[in-house]
This record gives sequence, C-alpha cells and structure tokens, in this order.
Amino acid sequence: MKAAGLVLAAALAVGAATAGWAYRHLDGNINGVDIDNALGDNRPAKAVGTPAPATSAAPPPTGATNILVLGSDSRSGAENQRLGGGDSTGARSDTAMVVHVEAGRKTATVVSIPRDTLVTRPACPLPGGGSTAVAYGAMFNTAYSVGGPVCAVKTVESVTGVRMDHYVEVDFSGFARLVDALGGVTVTTDEDIDDDDSHLHLRAGVHHLNGTRALALARTRHGIGDGSDLGRIGLQHRLVKALLERIAATDLLTHPVRLYAVADAITGSLTTDTGLDSLGELTELGRSLAGLSADRVRTVTMPVVAAPSDPNRVVAREPAAGALWKSLR
Repeated sequence: MKAAGLVLAAALAVGAATAGWAYRHLDGNINGVDIDNALGDNRPAKAVGTPAPATSAAPPPTGATNILVLGSDSRSGAENQRLGGGDSTGARSDTAMVVHVEAGRKTATVVSIPRDTLVTRPACPLPGGGSTAVAYGAMFNTAYSVGGPVCAVKTVESVTGVRMDHYVEVDFSGFARLVDALGGVTVTTDEDIDDDDSHLHLRAGVHHLNGTRALALARTRHGIGDGSDLGRIGLQHRLVKALLERIAATDLLTHPVRLYAVADAITGSLTTDTGLDSLGELTELGRSLAGLSADRVRTVTMPVVAAPSDPNRVVAREPAAGALWKSLR
C-alpha cells in the first residue's frame, strides 16, 4: 500500500508521450468490489472523526483507518496454478491481516488472524441475490470461499467489532511479481526450514529471496515449529517488515523502469473495495503512508488457544483477543 504512493509518479516518469497510456493501463489493472453497498448499514460504527477522502488539491488524509488485507490462494490463471499448486477451482483466504493505521499515519499495528480459527460465520449477501447461512464453528478462511470479499469483511467485522474502512486482496502471482520487481527481499530465519509442500528448504540465517521463494516462505508451515499456522504467521510478519525496508532502501523515483514494474505488479495483483479501486485513490492512500517506516509497524497475532472441539483448530483467547480489538476501534 505504501508503494502504491509511487504509482502516479511511475506514470509520469515514462514521459509525456506515454504517460496517458501508462496511467490508463495501471488504473485498469485494479479490480473493485462494492463492499459498502453489499453490506449496508448493519456494521460496526466508523471511527469518530474519520475524514472524507482527500481531493487532488488537498493534503493526504491523516485520520486512523482499518484495512483488511487478504492473501488469496486463488488457482485461476497459469501463473497462480504454478505458484500455488492444487486444482484450478475455488479460492481461500490463505493470509488475513487487519492493518490498523493510527491517526497521523506514522504508526500502524498489523494483526494476523489464523486461518484455522473457528468462528461464527455470519449470513453473507451473495452477488446473485440471497445469502449464505449462518455457520457455527466454521473455519475463518471459509468466509472467503463461500462469499468472497464481502463475506470476508463481514466475518472479520463480526469477530472483531472493528469497522473495515478498506479491503485489499493480493493473489499469489502478484505477490511474487512485486518482490521480483523490487529486486528481492532479505529476511532472517531463526531455524532451518524443510518444507516439501511449499518447496522451500533454507538453513537458519540471512537469505535474499526472489518472488517465488518469498512466496514459499509466506506459505510454509510444515517445515517450522509445530507445523501450525502460528509459525507461518511469524514468517509473514518478517516479510511485511522486509518489504517495507526494501521499498525504503530502493530509490524507485530514479529508476523509472523498475518503478513502473513495481506499479504494474501492485495494481495487477489487486482486488480492492470501491474506495481504492482507482489509481488516484491508491496513490492518495500511499501518499498518506509516506511517513510509516518498518520500525513503526507492530505485528501481532490474535490471541488464540486450542479449540476444545478439535486440537488442530484454534479459537480466540478471551479476554485478551477482545481487548486487542477494542484498542483498534
């Protein structure tokens, strides 16, 4: 999202003759979903004082905002199938993070929700009419499977009591392309990773990873710790920090070709709510996050305990989970 702040500059950097084409191409890359209209008013209240979107003549917004970021394991398209394996039907939310950017937009908290968490999945509206049924004790990541982005947002809001101001979804191939466009990322692993499922084999230590290997690190779970989703979330948090550090260290504005590649990778991998589905809106969000550095991003996992009904699943640990979500409202 921070890198998106450079997208408009990318369109301008390619020169006046092609800037219009570049802008239209990048703008057309983004898929939008009208989540606000689908969910209506039966949602948690918006944060008090949430400002209206800034205009091109105004400074970027500075109010607190909450963004649901999903990593989708969609197998649609040859590249996603190559990177994700499995069949080409269906998709799940492989990764879920609630990004709370505090007022002033210089600090943020990223809260991961384990996909194996058992929740009460609310009834969700379907695009063709009707709705899904309420499901008790359902795995969290099934919300996306049965009702797409709209149900993912509604389920997160039901579980957390926190209003999601925006929705951002990134697929397998888009994440890998972004890392490659940035020239790779450097991460440190504390233990050896030996995971045949994700095809990742690393010794403990410092590694510079290309897009395919960074994606494998984000998805690995069987080669670390107890093989649960919690160990994988820790690696994902390291990747979030590594990406922020890489963006800060790479002077994209002096490398128009790389800048455009980053912009194309970002926009080409995104599905967003209709409040972010244009290049102008994404750029405005990115500008507002210009002061957000990696060392001011706190990464945590929703407190959980083993589910009484299934030791291979987890449930929210109260009152700790409730206190965490209350702090973000």
